[in-house]
Amino acid sequence: MSGTSDEILFFLKTHGRATARALADRLGISPQGIRQQLERLLGEGLVTFADEAIGKGRPKRFWALTDRGHGRFPDTHAQLTAELIDAVRDELGEDALDRLIARRERGTLRAYRGRLAGCRSLRAKVAALAEIRTEEGYMADWQETENGFLLVENHCPICVAARACQGFCRAELAVFRAALGGDCTVERTEHLLAGARRCAYRIERTRTGE
Repeated sequence: MSGTSDEILFFLKTHGRATARALADRLGISPQGIRQQLERLLGEGLVTFADEAIGKGRPKRFWALTDRGHGRFPDTHAQLTAELIDAVRDELGEDALDRLIARRERGTLRAYRGRLAGCRSLRAKVAALAEIRTEEGYMADWQETENGFLLVENHCPICVAARACQGFCRAELAVFRAALGGDCTVERTEHLLAGARRCAYRIERTRTGE
């Protein structure tokens, strides 16, 4: 696959659906060249499109990744992990699985707190957390909002495991809250497992943290 095709897939993964014109403008490629690449990706089953009427004039065509396209981004040891989760649940029970997840949660929290220890502000903590999550394969980004911050994860490298046991998602949210500290609230506003294209977290300062 060409570098341009990879750039298109990456853009659609990190930004969601887009028109050919938006892709051309963002990637600095001619609209004709973008359309040729999109047609090739369509033939490979990596992208799909939907035409939408927006205002007057011709409908706009929006391109997005298919499940196969999302699959081009790694899900670490997916099948093995799902099989191990099922085996633990069948052999030892749900309580044992919960204990294993809790143990992983404690180890993750220790590591995150170690990385965030030198951060002197919530802003620095959010930036560091996004960096950590990107290193772990979550393609994370963050931005400042009116009341705090938005942490976005454009990919989930443990998606298959999370589908098999949503305790992983509950544990991650708990880790974020504990690692960032008591001067903020953390809420998940978008969830990949609920049908969103990404996971997003709203992080807002509390009164004591202002």
